[in-house]
Amino acid sequence: MPTTAVETITGAESAERAGITIRNPRTGDVLWTVPEAGPEAVARAVDVARSAASDWAATAPSDRGAALRGAARALDAAARELARLNASETGRPVEESLAGIAAGVSTLEQYAELGPVHRGLSLRGSQLASDYTVAEPRGVAALLTPWNDPVAVACGLIGAALVTGNTVVHKPSERCPRLGEALGEVLAPAFPPGVFQTVTGGAGVGALLAQSDVDVIAHVGSSAAGAHLARAGAQSGAHVIRENGGNDPLLVDRDVDPVWAAEQAAMGAFSNSGQICVAVERIYVHEAIAAEFCAALEAEAALRNGNGTVAPLVDGRMRDAVHAHVADALQQGAHAVEGGTLPDGPGSFYPATVLTGCTERMEVMTEETFGPVAPVQVVTSFDDGLRLACSGKYGLAATVLSANIGHIQQAVAALPVGTVKINEVFGGAPGGAAQPRGISGAGFGYGPELLDEFSRVKVVHIAAPPAAALAGDQP
Repeated sequence: MPTTAVETITGAESAERAGITIRNPRTGDVLWTVPEAGPEAVARAVDVARSAASDWAATAPSDRGAALRGAARALDAAARELARLNASETGRPVEESLAGIAAGVSTLEQYAELGPVHRGLSLRGSQLASDYTVAEPRGVAALLTPWNDPVAVACGLIGAALVTGNTVVHKPSERCPRLGEALGEVLAPAFPPGVFQTVTGGAGVGALLAQSDVDVIAHVGSSAAGAHLARAGAQSGAHVIRENGGNDPLLVDRDVDPVWAAEQAAMGAFSNSGQICVAVERIYVHEAIAAEFCAALEAEAALRNGNGTVAPLVDGRMRDAVHAHVADALQQGAHAVEGGTLPDGPGSFYPATVLTGCTERMEVMTEETFGPVAPVQVVTSFDDGLRLACSGKYGLAATVLSANIGHIQQAVAALPVGTVKINEVFGGAPGGAAQPRGISGAGFGYGPELLDEFSRVKVVHIAAPPAAALAGDQP
């Protein structure tokens, strides 16, 4: 998920700097300027979180869960206002924003239930001894979250961190800072003072927070920023959880309905204007159905462009990056059968785009584009497509459309990704989790396993004293 790369800020800068100016991605008009925290403000937030950590860690898990349920109720009550802010700052339609907030509510409720039953293990030892493990909070958690689904993603990290007894300093994306502030204003009253705080700012504020006295750094965003944060954690000893960028392939076998496959491809490439970490970023289709598939995919894109359902990209900087990938592909011989041009008018709109004739040399096939672009490469066999799908430095997710169980099993075994989806681009059971690979990140970012990421394990061994000593103690 692209965000600005992490930078370093010197301590000489003022505590509150110029601020972040946000423009409406639909009109280009200035919405507001949000203050940006400086070094003193970041240090103060971490100090406050550290002071509150011991009492929150000692709070009964059931009480922490109750607080999280209170936060979920408050979030549900504020959903309409937060959705309006989300739409204003990122361009995401209000109804889609509401769906993301509803997912955030559900996530908080889920962790409110899972936290109190998060348990250790008993270990088999001798008959007169016991071994068991105890899960303890890590301490202060720095959470850096993205703009593309800002409430749902933030609530996952916030809920898991808090219910396991950590205190939290949250830095929302600089692309939706007012929404991030408002989310903090909604959630913080559900917890004791200092347990949950929000700081706003850009990449430099994130770097300051990661370099502070924190015990966990959790980040959802670009691979470039994630790499900087991983280095910060390696230097400080903080535990780092990263769910970063992806270049997810879609592999289309010869034995599937090409029209249905094109619908799946369009959903994966164009939903949320392609601004989803597990969006379809590159497509490999078997030559036997390629013509029908490409025609149907072109029609899907044209329908979206014609009815105006493609929302703007988050800002002009993102649109420029997306178009640069498209321009590179066109220069190298690809064809834009739909879209592919910068539209006239205000805002940061970009059309749903279908590129044919793509090759593995093109940036649109090797890097994360993060826009409504569906680049297609025709392959002569399933093996050839699988080889290409397995290539690259990312390892977030992949999708395979096939009715051949042998091909499916072959793909599951070979694909070097955290999640493999068969015949459904956005499939997945509730509570699912995965471990990204390559530059796509590390650690579980969702589900019950996220509770383990925010916990440390202590092993306890208890043995009975010698029998003679016991006898000597008797009156």
